[in-house]
Amino acid sequence: MSNLLEAQIRAQLATVRYPGFSRDIISFGLVKDIRIEAGTVMVQMNLTTADVKVPQKIKEDSEAAILAIPGVEKVTVRIDIHAPAQTTPVSAASSIPGVKHVIAVASGKGGVGKSTVAANLAVALEHSGASVGLCDCDLYGPSVGLMFGSNERPYADTETGHIQPIERYGLRLMSMGFLLEDGAPAVLRGPMVTKYTQQFLRQVDWGDLDYLILDLPPGTGDIQLTIVQTVALTGALIVTTPQEVALIDARKAVSMFQKVNVPVLGIIENMSYFQCPSDGKRYDIFGSGGGQSEADRLGVKLLGQLPIDIPTREAGDRGLPVTAADRANPVSEQFEKIAQTLRHGLETVAPAV
Repeated sequence: MSNLLEAQIRAQLATVRYPGFSRDIISFGLVKDIRIEAGTVMVQMNLTTADVKVPQKIKEDSEAAILAIPGVEKVTVRIDIHAPAQTTPVSAASSIPGVKHVIAVASGKGGVGKSTVAANLAVALEHSGASVGLCDCDLYGPSVGLMFGSNERPYADTETGHIQPIERYGLRLMSMGFLLEDGAPAVLRGPMVTKYTQQFLRQVDWGDLDYLILDLPPGTGDIQLTIVQTVALTGALIVTTPQEVALIDARKAVSMFQKVNVPVLGIIENMSYFQCPSDGKRYDIFGSGGGQSEADRLGVKLLGQLPIDIPTREAGDRGLPVTAADRANPVSEQFEKIAQTLRHGLETVAPAV
């Protein structure tokens, strides 16, 4: 009976979220011991934090969850709190030596072309004379390798231990796709997701960069939280399509950055319209005006409205971003304007770090 009850207790504790994260306290490994005596349950946890509110919240939520089990009359949750190891505070981009500006390219949902925007913006920034890196932070659905036509394997420098990024079209690249066999999934749980994200940011030899572009996965999960809590971002770019269903999720991404005091540098509206090659007629397939109205609401710039463009799609599929393949393409020209606007705003208003 006690084994059955312990299983019930663990199942209930798996519903208790660690404050600020989407993961539960069981998957974080906080629960060290469970003891059951008659109707009394005693739970021992170990926690490393400097925030006194975190253990109190975990204690309250855990006790409430266990008391919901029939037959449990009393619950005692004891938490041993350990101070975190002292580290150098993260300030500006100091956690990534040599990088002046770290810019996150984000979206609230998948399928809006965020990776296409990140890849082409990185190339456009390089064309403007900046030194640029692109880190694919979407560990589960990496696409940078395909979009840049590379299946090379990164290697670690034997002397420094730093991972050497892949170089294509003047950019330094890192992606989980470089580490996986073709078609192999990244089967990772929370701790490993955090580990790989930190390795990509801090253990890759990015060298001296003006810009490091982070291609974030969609949503507001563990990867995004790891980044915003451990790396001081210069700002974030939000990619959306014009229709309301995409804007709803884009607002969630904006809200996440606002809550952690990361500036939103602007909105890029992708798949804004389709212009028929034969007659030049414009079709607003996903509606119109959504990106502009959202930018106005937030008080930020609408940096660009990118059309649905067949050459852009074809270029990405063959591993050559359109900004590298054809600089005369209208979409390439728009990306270069976005890059110039971004650089002007950051380098004349925001101090380099």
